[in-house]
Amino acid sequence: MLPMLDHVRGKRSAVTCALKCDNICARAACNTSDNDYFRDVASSALSRRQMLGAGAAGALALAVGAASDVAGAQPAAAKSWGASKLTFTPIDPVHHAVDGLIVPEGYTWEPVIRWGDGLFPDSPSFDPENQSADSQAKQFGYNNDYLEIQEVPGSNGRRGLLFANHEYTNENLMFPDSTDEATRRAVGMAAHGMTAVEVVRKNRNDAWSVDVAGSRNRRFTMHTEYTFDGPLRGSELLATADDPEGVSVRGTINNCAGGLTPWGTMLSGEENFHGYFVSAGTSEADRRYGITAEATARGWEIDEPRFDARNAGHEHEKNKFGWIVEVDPWDPESTPVKHTGLGRFNHEGATVIIADSGHAVAYSGDDARFEYLYKFVSRDTYVEGDREHNKTLLSEGDLYVARFTGNSPAGEIDGSGAVPSDGAFDGGGTWLPLLVDGASQVSGFSVEEVLVHTRLAADAVGATKMDRPEDVEPNPVTGRVYMACTNNDERATAGHAGVDEPNPRAKNRDGHVVEITEQGDQTATSFGWTLVLVCGDPAQGDATYFSGFPADQVSPISCPDNVAFDSVGNLWISTDGAPSGIGYCDGLFRVQLEGEDRGLVEQFLSVPAGAETCGPVIRDTQRTAFVAVQHPGEDGSWQTPQSFFPDYVDSDGDGRFAMPRPSVVQVLKGKPKRGTADRRQRQLIGEAHSGGALRQGPALG
Repeated sequence: MLPMLDHVRGKRSAVTCALKCDNICARAACNTSDNDYFRDVASSALSRRQMLGAGAAGALALAVGAASDVAGAQPAAAKSWGASKLTFTPIDPVHHAVDGLIVPEGYTWEPVIRWGDGLFPDSPSFDPENQSADSQAKQFGYNNDYLEIQEVPGSNGRRGLLFANHEYTNENLMFPDSTDEATRRAVGMAAHGMTAVEVVRKNRNDAWSVDVAGSRNRRFTMHTEYTFDGPLRGSELLATADDPEGVSVRGTINNCAGGLTPWGTMLSGEENFHGYFVSAGTSEADRRYGITAEATARGWEIDEPRFDARNAGHEHEKNKFGWIVEVDPWDPESTPVKHTGLGRFNHEGATVIIADSGHAVAYSGDDARFEYLYKFVSRDTYVEGDREHNKTLLSEGDLYVARFTGNSPAGEIDGSGAVPSDGAFDGGGTWLPLLVDGASQVSGFSVEEVLVHTRLAADAVGATKMDRPEDVEPNPVTGRVYMACTNNDERATAGHAGVDEPNPRAKNRDGHVVEITEQGDQTATSFGWTLVLVCGDPAQGDATYFSGFPADQVSPISCPDNVAFDSVGNLWISTDGAPSGIGYCDGLFRVQLEGEDRGLVEQFLSVPAGAETCGPVIRDTQRTAFVAVQHPGEDGSWQTPQSFFPDYVDSDGDGRFAMPRPSVVQVLKGKPKRGTADRRQRQLIGEAHSGGALRQGPALG
């Protein structure tokens, strides 16, 4: 293990901050509301003893221990909780300067698709020195985030449909200095959006590769048309010069995480849309959403007046972004839909589960400091086999925001991260209604205002300020819901909300993971919760909690971002920010949730220097996993790259380039079946290690 030489605590890459979220963390927090109703938790919450005495059903519903479960569901033991086939020896943490994708012994990795790879028979070859908007629109976009791969029915597992988001661009890495600014803007715009592409393989143990002739291949760019549905469709608050009826919009922005619906469509979250718009910045709504009068980093307002809300006729263009987008990747002619019923905020993503009542329930986190957790419950119910009906379920329904309460005396939650005397960070909660039966539940807010200014509505009802609530997903085995709170270095600092039991650490550098158990089925209006992880590195003296599992036996983990599950219900976590937290590269981790090993964290892979781990897809029955590797070498430049992932070559050839390229990667059990990416990486890192270069790392076998 390498020493922590240039470890800087508390901040992520300055480049990432500027390009991904418009330096939102460097400004005053957008949420200055005074709604800390949970501070005096001792007087308002049930005690642990009271909870345990509430009877068997209440104990299950309030999730007061590792054995709790969703009311009405079988206990985990009765579900034949078994071992995953994706067995591995955890890797050691990897120093943040190592430019390699490190996987466990006995595994290898292959890129499935990279930035610039062609998607169609007429896609031009990737030429990074001469990119154009037209060429980029026919190629895989930049900074892939959310990822899903569905097998094509009837293909015997040999054909699949890959879907990915493209969150943002880093023009410093994408273009040589000689590229003119107009080209940079146009190509950067074309590199945003989403991709659907068919992939093929010889068998279930082989690596996927792209089929450019696939009939479902499609790029979604800023010039793709989207339609609105739900209560806000046709609203004056969506009307613009380009769309006076308020029913459609061109493009989708800053697409982060997402979700696969039970009916096979994809949900994509529009996250940091504020960084793409110029506005007067004087209204309460602009302030609350972080939209200012400053020129944007990418300057799209220079070419398209709609990105400057000060221009006549474009005042409401900013209201057309910040939604959950539903895409039907199986129909390449379909028009994607922005669902206004789920509210407008920095959607990390959305995931859907069908409640026992048949209603579709979608969870979504608002990814910013001191923001909230939301839940949408559909008006109509799921109909098995009626796909067209089910595609309408997110159009109308009820919208809620979460308030958490703890059950420990307030004095025990002192910001240090010390576990309270009852042995856990836990408590209860309430889903506060924002919109029910088509009517606003927020005093002074119309239905339209609740949905366009959802943050302000949530402030008004007193929701709990969380530490960057990001990905939120139900566990398909148990029904419990898991939320990644990535970090919040302003918690309990001057002028900001103090600590509380659901956010127990001051200056929360490393984040935590919340487990939620609905009190009833998924449509319930109350829930129990517990923290599964309080992240960090125990070896560095960080205050951590792993559900009681011995801290000296876990892999260090920092800044949880996306969550996923394997076939037996284990939690998988990808991270974003570990280099500036605990000083290691970001990675993918498995967490045991049941039995005596509950809280055991094991690192499966580490991504290259500067990169973030996104969109994990776990196919443990096939002994494979996928990740989207985003912004490798983020702090570098065209002239001085800090990563050569995934090609690891000294010069271009056969479509490979000596530059960092965001990519989707498959990790497989056994030796490489198709390509040589893993061998190229091993050779290059070995040469750098022997030569004493920066790209140093552990022996890779």
